[in-house]
Amino acid sequence: MGPNLVAIVALACMISVAMAEQVKTTNTSSSHHLPLPDGVSGAESLTFYGKDGIYTGVSNGHVLKWGGRAAGWSTFAYNANFRKLPLCSDSSVSPEEKESKCGRPLGVQFYRKTGELYIADAYFGLMKVGPNGGEAEVLAKEADGVPFHFVNGLAVDQATGDVYFTDSSLNYTRRFNLGIMISNDTTGRLLKYDAHTKHVTVLKADLPYPNGVALSRDSKHLVVAHTWPCQAFRYWLKGPMAGQYDLFAELPGYPDNVRPDNQGGFWVALNRERLQRAPVKKHLVGVRLNADGKEVEELTAVWDVTLSEVATFNGKLWLGSVELDYIGVLAI
Repeated sequence: MGPNLVAIVALACMISVAMAEQVKTTNTSSSHHLPLPDGVSGAESLTFYGKDGIYTGVSNGHVLKWGGRAAGWSTFAYNANFRKLPLCSDSSVSPEEKESKCGRPLGVQFYRKTGELYIADAYFGLMKVGPNGGEAEVLAKEADGVPFHFVNGLAVDQATGDVYFTDSSLNYTRRFNLGIMISNDTTGRLLKYDAHTKHVTVLKADLPYPNGVALSRDSKHLVVAHTWPCQAFRYWLKGPMAGQYDLFAELPGYPDNVRPDNQGGFWVALNRERLQRAPVKKHLVGVRLNADGKEVEELTAVWDVTLSEVATFNGKLWLGSVELDYIGVLAI
């Protein structure tokens, strides 16, 4: 092989490696907006059931169902205080002021075998409602005798019905969650609700701001997002590493929910980029990680948009935000 041919082959290999490592960028600015009902915002997490059913917890403490353009939005689930406290139905009081009494549903996911919806309510704990909706029951409010303080992310094992969820802090509630980062709080917990014994087990304690959680496609491990310090970890459920907790990915921003990408990897929503000295040239709102934790795709948006969830359903990306009054829908 001559020297020129060697150089050409070497250059081709370098180009091939560079292309293999290139991260795809998807701009969400062209996404369709599905507006939430008037006076409601914050579709923090999304779940899907049936052919077209879309469900989300929102700022007024309800879980809403989208039944298509003809039916629109309706209330699917609520907690007992909406029956007991007039405050919870008083639209003159801001959601932030009453959420500790009226609830704030965050992570939501169905157990498809039964049609039951599990709800991680920041204040009421782990909850469940039947396939027809209505008043949700509280399944758990504490673990090992320690009350939950900020229940957040949630994932349901579709094989067993067990529920994995996070309690982000023992010291700060959702409304004052910024204190978790300011104080470097490390009292968060990763938990498991056993669907058969009805018992909650602490899988991992002393965690810094655990947030979203998702189950791997082979059910061997969980991926847990830590809003601070901008990382994702794996908790191994099976195999020789069972019980171990190891770093899965360093993230370019502050993560919220984690959801499977239907390709063996995960979508991680980002509330905002990491704080940097250099000017930020693009606004990241999500990243897709492959099964090994490598970033393979990023989502960008205009500067006033933040995301709390990126989920796939019916060939589309569904974009939830704890701050916005709509759900984004993007064809993929």
